[in-house]
Amino acid sequence: MLNLFIDTSTWLDLAARRDGQKWIVALRQFIRQDDLRLLVPEVIIDEFERNRPRAEQVLTTRVADRFRLLRTDIGTTYDSDDLQRALTALDGLAHHVPLIGAMTARNFDDIFELLQAGIRLEPTAAENGRVVKRGLDKQSPFHRSRNSVADALLIELYISATSDADLAKDPHAFVTSNSHDFSLDNGDKRQPHTDLESVFAHKGSTYALGFDGLEATLRDHFGTQLAELLDDSDFVENPRLLVEIQEFEQELFDRIWYQRKLNRIHELEEAWDTQGLAEYTKVAGPPMEGVEAEYGETLGPYTDFEWGMLNGKLSALRWVLGAEWDFLDT
Repeated sequence: MLNLFIDTSTWLDLAARRDGQKWIVALRQFIRQDDLRLLVPEVIIDEFERNRPRAEQVLTTRVADRFRLLRTDIGTTYDSDDLQRALTALDGLAHHVPLIGAMTARNFDDIFELLQAGIRLEPTAAENGRVVKRGLDKQSPFHRSRNSVADALLIELYISATSDADLAKDPHAFVTSNSHDFSLDNGDKRQPHTDLESVFAHKGSTYALGFDGLEATLRDHFGTQLAELLDDSDFVENPRLLVEIQEFEQELFDRIWYQRKLNRIHELEEAWDTQGLAEYTKVAGPPMEGVEAEYGETLGPYTDFEWGMLNGKLSALRWVLGAEWDFLDT
């Protein structure tokens, strides 16, 4: 079983990824299959929740800033009609911003659930004592003259976890994006600091840097099993463009409006109201012909299920566009 000790920094990197969901799904599946364990100190859960609002705000602000800069660039590049078309398309893309924020929040929620369900590591007097000694000796992560107690506690908890494990049977990996505190000072940042070399000297104890290191660790351990799982869960939820939503909302409107007109015509015919029928078709006839020209033979007749689906879709799209639920006026 692979045992992953993932630092807060890498969890935050994963939460910010556009394809984060497929990796979160893969981790969750391997945990359910008892092929993977997450080793989670309380300090990582606390740091993740403490940093979450700032990280989410940064992501949302970053997307909004890109739209503003792009709008400015377009305004200085295009002329007249081309400019208006470009700005209209950009305004439609801006509709994505709150949806992108919602998807990002989903990554954070799912990661928090993984952390809560992980194997909790509680520091003992032994780990706390080693943290103090590491600080007195100015060993990594105390080599930078800063308060690194939390980081030192992480590495000591990892040391305790690996010292009690059969690494040949249950390999462990320490994954962090914090290269300043844990990586080699002057050299390949994918290698651990010289003070930590002994921690990763044994086969089965791996130092992995950032998301790339996490991916490499998973691929090395799970191979084709990971590749197949990623293929099955390789989905990126791209929100619909505003113009797409509006176009389909208009089509649903046309179809429902047309069917209601047919129903009214049938009622007048059943009532033998020739005068009412003539007056009604005089008004409704031309626009009905326009709908027929647009959609042809696909305008029904509808089963009760199909009619319900049409109305349900229209209600849902109108809700997305700002109307109240069940607003079906045509």
